[in-house]
Amino acid sequence: MIQSMTGYGKAVVAYKDKKIHAEVKSLNSKQLDLNTRIAPLYREKEMEMRQMVAEALIRGKVDMSVWIEKDTAVDPTPINTALVENYYNQIKAIADKTGIPLPEDWFYTLLRMPDVLTKTDVEELGDEEWQAVKQAVSDALKNLVDFRIQEGAALEKKFSEKVDNIQHLLAEIEPLEKGRVEKIKARIIDGLQQIPGVDYDKGRMEQELIYYIEKLDISEEKQRLTNHLKYFRDTMREPAGQGKKLGFIAQEMGREINTTGSKSNQAEMQNIVVKMKDELEQIKEQVLNAL
Repeated sequence: MIQSMTGYGKAVVAYKDKKIHAEVKSLNSKQLDLNTRIAPLYREKEMEMRQMVAEALIRGKVDMSVWIEKDTAVDPTPINTALVENYYNQIKAIADKTGIPLPEDWFYTLLRMPDVLTKTDVEELGDEEWQAVKQAVSDALKNLVDFRIQEGAALEKKFSEKVDNIQHLLAEIEPLEKGRVEKIKARIIDGLQQIPGVDYDKGRMEQELIYYIEKLDISEEKQRLTNHLKYFRDTMREPAGQGKKLGFIAQEMGREINTTGSKSNQAEMQNIVVKMKDELEQIKEQVLNAL
């Protein structure tokens, strides 16, 4: 089953007076390119979180954010009363000494002074809270993978449609190829007959004609392209993570289509080859998004 590399997942886990948020976004990339924004309290566990992402997502340009939302009604930032009193005394003393008027709004002035509203206690990450963080990251990753699977189903449908179109176009070449030998032979003989006084060895002409036809034969290209189309379909049904493999198969399909085009000496066949190239180009564009 194909997975897309494009995805989004978010999760929230409640822990005491906190809500732990985890958000993960991914786009296509040749390898895992992970960028993280993690709350300071959880940074000591960054390597473990990175490992979780690597195991779940394998590949892609990934942005992960983990942050804390606190209930301010439960845990408001305390006012440092002693510091407010100290600032008050200092300002009043300066006013008395210099004659500068005292502030009209004492609370506005004092609450804007440095560190009055700064928390001084240092938090430490405990095991219970770390388990809650892991749960949030794990849930976000699961939601992202579910998103990738959904997008991958759409990719698989698109690929199947394009592969079927190439298969049908390949079948359209068959009747044109059968009449091609007779047309080539008739054109060569007609050209020789229009040259006055030319006598040619019919046996030699047949040998040259066979050689010419063999150079234009596309039987092997058709067979190899058919095999590549089947291999592409089979690979789509394999476990996720086959995006690079599908890309390589698409390249091989392109080689056979290009060779078929170079050997096609009829406008009808060349038109079909152009249509096949168009279908393949759409596969190549979308396969870059496959995991």
